[in-house]
Amino acid sequence: MIVDLPDTTTSKVSKKLTSLREQGGVIALGRVLTLVVITRSGDEEEAIEAANEASREHPCRIIVLADAGSEKADRLDAQIRVGGDAGASEVIVLRGYGALAEESESLVAGLLLPDAPIVAWWPHGSPRNACETSIGSIAHRRITDSANESDPLAALETIRETYKAGDTDLAWTRLTNWRIQLAAVLDQVDDSPVTEVTVEGASDSASTLLLAAWLTLALDVPSTIVADPAGTGIRRVRLSRESGDVQLFRPGSSVAELTQPGQPTQRITLPRRSLRDCLAEELRRLDPDEVFGEVITMGLPRTNLRSVSASKS
Repeated sequence: MIVDLPDTTTSKVSKKLTSLREQGGVIALGRVLTLVVITRSGDEEEAIEAANEASREHPCRIIVLADAGSEKADRLDAQIRVGGDAGASEVIVLRGYGALAEESESLVAGLLLPDAPIVAWWPHGSPRNACETSIGSIAHRRITDSANESDPLAALETIRETYKAGDTDLAWTRLTNWRIQLAAVLDQVDDSPVTEVTVEGASDSASTLLLAAWLTLALDVPSTIVADPAGTGIRRVRLSRESGDVQLFRPGSSVAELTQPGQPTQRITLPRRSLRDCLAEELRRLDPDEVFGEVITMGLPRTNLRSVSASKS
């Protein structure tokens, strides 16, 4: 069911939600959090689809603040999606015009689930300081996505400069499977120390830089980033060791080859993660991601951006 409320107020939206609950079509019971999505009008559907899918694992109320143009006359158009049109959630889309186009706590205050955590997500257009925005200041977790910025590497530097506990970025979440595989390999090999790390990945990939920063911090060794063409994601990690290198190489987008001393090459499933999977992972935890905090504040400065070189492969 989709209910449109043109030229409305958040008070009227709240009353309509109550009316729908009284009719038996919508209940708020079982919702574990409120997810507030801050985006631009026209870009919201991909985020809503991912949030709907993630909400099947984490039932929540989704509030979407869509900037529909600050140059237009002040107006608020709303849309309520429930049932089959909202996955396991209630979705409230608020399209603000004029002064109402700006992100504001006052727009969502009356729609937040009582006594439930708040997660803020900027799928596009990361703020300069997420913690100090109107919505970010009331959120328990703040999710950005540097991969969608015009300069992903500069976006990471901004996060580093302004980081507060509770901040995270989906460029980091996309690394989960890489980190799991590499940690498992290091648990299995002999005690010969890693002397150097080489990470090969797309020149515009924030995830490539974060993976190098994580390995540098975890292993306390220098790292080199080898740049592939933009848009290709992470391709290879090589851990240099005196007893023989360990290499995890993904030539395509789903299967990687693991090579290590004295063993045949293994083929490992290592697909690129979907937006839905990354968002669902972030909604599983409402406490600060301490590892991300260490990587972004301490590991990133040790990963020299000037070390990026052109790939010869």
